[in-house]
Amino acid sequence: MELPREGIPVDEVFAEIRRRKSEDADWRGGRTFSLIYPAGAEVDAVLKAANDLYLFENALNPLRFPSLRTMERDVVGMTGALLNAPDGFGGCLTSGGTESIGLAVKTARERARKERGVSDPVLLAPRSAHPAFAKAAHYFGLEHVQIPLGADFRADVEAAERLIDERTALVVGSAPNYPHGVVDPIPELAALASERGIAFHVDSCLGGFMLPFWERLGEPVPPFDFRVPGISTLSADVHKYGYCTKGASVLLHADRDSLQANQAFLYSDWPGGIYGSMAMAGARPAAPIAAAWAVMRSLGESGYVALAGRARDATRRLQEGIAGIPPLRVLAEPVMSVFSFRSEDPDVDVMAVGDGMDDRGWHLDRQGEPDALHMMISPEHDAIVDDFLADLRDAVKTRGPARGVEARYS
Repeated sequence: MELPREGIPVDEVFAEIRRRKSEDADWRGGRTFSLIYPAGAEVDAVLKAANDLYLFENALNPLRFPSLRTMERDVVGMTGALLNAPDGFGGCLTSGGTESIGLAVKTARERARKERGVSDPVLLAPRSAHPAFAKAAHYFGLEHVQIPLGADFRADVEAAERLIDERTALVVGSAPNYPHGVVDPIPELAALASERGIAFHVDSCLGGFMLPFWERLGEPVPPFDFRVPGISTLSADVHKYGYCTKGASVLLHADRDSLQANQAFLYSDWPGGIYGSMAMAGARPAAPIAAAWAVMRSLGESGYVALAGRARDATRRLQEGIAGIPPLRVLAEPVMSVFSFRSEDPDVDVMAVGDGMDDRGWHLDRQGEPDALHMMISPEHDAIVDDFLADLRDAVKTRGPARGVEARYS
């Protein structure tokens, strides 16, 4: 395609957009289980209004747009309070979990270099940790070493203790991990790191805006937030279970001074004056900041608890229904609304079952070690449980050969 010589009428442009969009996954109908986290029409209306108000502003310069600076501080403050951050904590908003993770890795690298003279740093993360850690290690020049998983799909602490050494700049734990929905042994991993003066990061991009409310519902939640000693940084995505539009994530630092010294970038050696930024981007869209502030303020604790309750109930019904379809079984013991399931019968290929669900209009992610189908449940999924389980039973009965593993990204 080339730029048209003459502009195309707007109605034709949007007719083409609508045609193309009609081919996308039906997330509003609850047919997808990742990428989008629908919370209902009332939340959608809040997000649309906030986005419209800040569609054109640029968060690069908070002096020109002080409302954005204030809202970002508020979002960081509310998130820190939710996750029990200590006095003197700091943080910033980023474009998403990958950027938050990348900045945590960069911060740990700088800290290891300054405090312990580490020139050849290592990033030690569970095998189940998000690929953003491998990406950050590649970008920022760290060796990426994986901690093997135990039988419960959590990071093996004894193996981590054998792997940690003087080159380790950062140790990572997930709360929960994406593939299996389990929380790594955060207290034990954090202790291994802090005893040696090593930074420890909790990747709670998925759980940061669900686990606190899961706990308020009376559900058991393993220790994962700043109540655990030794946590240096923690990431939590507002655009996941915070129900904000993309892209908004919060990176929290236990120590605000580390945020300033090891993450912030300041530059003045050019004719354009002082340039500074906390995150990777220069120009930053303002709309996600306003949307995050608006949705958090409008929902409040009671709204988030209510949404968590809907997601929990839908998760329980789905897990119970899957357990009642031989030979399917939910893997491990998922902590919240993220889980995967596999087939215990070698003659029933779970990937073929996934293909059958695709044919029926559902969109389940695939994963390996072992082969499994993956689900992330949002509040709006409470309306589709019965239809999904009926189609899943049928897909197991009528399965054909698998068409091949399809790469999907969350």
